[in-house]
Amino acid sequence: MTKNCMDDIKTIVREFLVRDFLVGADVQLADDTSFMQRHVLDSTGFIELISFVEERFGFSVSDAEMLPENFDSLANIEAYVRRKRG
Repeated sequence: MTKNCMDDIKTIVREFLVRDFLVGADVQLADDTSFMQRHVLDSTGFIELISFVEERFGFSVSDAEMLPENFDSLANIEAYVRRKRG
């Protein structure tokens, strides 16, 4: 993964969420917006998000890693992807 791609993790994921889940919705996704608290994603949506992250950033997410601490906000996802990619 290129440095530029790593710098754009939040942008890439934000664009995915807006395109696939928030079409026409008036929801602002700040980096720390909780997807669960704001009802951005349901359980199926989280599975789609995890699949997107796996495909886009090139690694597998274990069942034990499917936690809000890793996937409940753009900031959490960025930190998780950075840890996984080293």
